[in-house]
Amino acid sequence: MQKVLVTGATGFIGNYVVEELLQRNYTVITSSAKEALARQKSWFAKTTYIPLDLEFLNTDENYFDFFGKPDILIHLTWEGLPNYKDNFHIEKNLPRHKVFLENMISNGLKNVNITGTCFEYGMQEGKLKEDMPSLPDNPYAIAKNNLRLYIESLKSRFFFTCKWIRLFYMFGKGQSAKSLLSQLQQALDNKEDIFNMSGGEQTRDFLPVEKVAKYIVDIAAQTEVTGVINCCSGIPVTVKQLVQEYLKENNQSIKLNLGYYPYPDYEPMHFWGDNNKLKTIIHE
Repeated sequence: MQKVLVTGATGFIGNYVVEELLQRNYTVITSSAKEALARQKSWFAKTTYIPLDLEFLNTDENYFDFFGKPDILIHLTWEGLPNYKDNFHIEKNLPRHKVFLENMISNGLKNVNITGTCFEYGMQEGKLKEDMPSLPDNPYAIAKNNLRLYIESLKSRFFFTCKWIRLFYMFGKGQSAKSLLSQLQQALDNKEDIFNMSGGEQTRDFLPVEKVAKYIVDIAAQTEVTGVINCCSGIPVTVKQLVQEYLKENNQSIKLNLGYYPYPDYEPMHFWGDNNKLKTIIHE
């Protein structure tokens, strides 16, 4: 069975990706900067855990050998989120990830899968397709897009396949306490009467994290469809709809104080992903 390295394994998505890989009987190597947190995970004893903090990379190290020569890399790790506007992403994260990924590829890695972000599309509205221009306008998105371009440039020197998995929005157990549905659930648990939120009319593309993990593994397992791949539902849903559906599914009610928070200025009002390229891989 193929050997898969998952970086950022202790993160929200990472936990689900590792579990999905184990269900499919892959040999899984997990990595993160937080070994103590990794030891608390249900998958810890079922994987080979090798800690690595990209801040302390050793440029003399062959990281492909260091991680046991994996057949597939699923690179999820990215520090400093959800602060999208911090220049840390460009000044610190970007060079670290370039060095690490080039090290892996130059030493023999052949199947590279990296998560990007829908923010790479910038302020473009409507259905976003992979062949549209990338117009990132916040430091996080700029850093991610620059990393993608850098990895693509390595193809002139090394033979490998790369899939750039552009994530949209997701939800599920274990999500950040700052996320919308986590805050909503906290308000419900606290028996609050009112939930403060934005106007809720912005249109987004949402997937449960379990499905995101499945799609990431589906994408990583194949090498026919490469390049940028939107990981999304392809279905536009308003934030207000998402909240109302969550309340309905959980048989809960709370008064929504719509318009309490302003709409974010780092993303357009209405956008969702085109998932036709994804559908050629997942065959749902």
